[in-house]
Amino acid sequence: MINDILKDAEDRMQKSIESMRGDMAKIRTGRASSALIDHLMVDYYGTATPINQVANVSVQDARTLAVQPWEKNMVPVVERAIMEANLGFNPVTAGDLIRIPMPPLTEERRKEMVKIAASEGESGKVAVRNIRRDANSDFKGLLKDKDISEDDDKQAQDQVQKLTDKYVALIDGIVKEKEVDILQV
Repeated sequence: MINDILKDAEDRMQKSIESMRGDMAKIRTGRASSALIDHLMVDYYGTATPINQVANVSVQDARTLAVQPWEKNMVPVVERAIMEANLGFNPVTAGDLIRIPMPPLTEERRKEMVKIAASEGESGKVAVRNIRRDANSDFKGLLKDKDISEDDDKQAQDQVQKLTDKYVALIDGIVKEKEVDILQV
């Protein structure tokens, strides 16, 4: 029973880390990344569809994204979706290829991005701590029902704390890595 709760907590913590990494990928650094626009929705014949399902999004070079819609009539629709997203991008269309040059980040904007990354990291830590709280309350419930002893409860809570510490340290490392990436000119 204890092992099931610990396994569930670890799985949920791992999913929190994966979710946080996805959120971190959306934070702009100095380099082009397709993750910057993957979340954009395009009007595909009246249906909101993710951009990567109507076009091929690739990194052309370090400072340019290339978006090639699969249908020629989708070029203006995709271009409009990119401009309306207010990401600070100015797409350039050449035939059926849309190029998105990445404007260089100012020092002030880089510092803002670092704060956003730290905020995402804090959200990840809160999620991990909530999972710890849930696991500990499950242990307390087992103790109350006399399914486990007090020693087992204490031992299980220590194991959950070790898991929490491990994942919080992992989050700190991810945030630090992203800060270095953002501040790199």
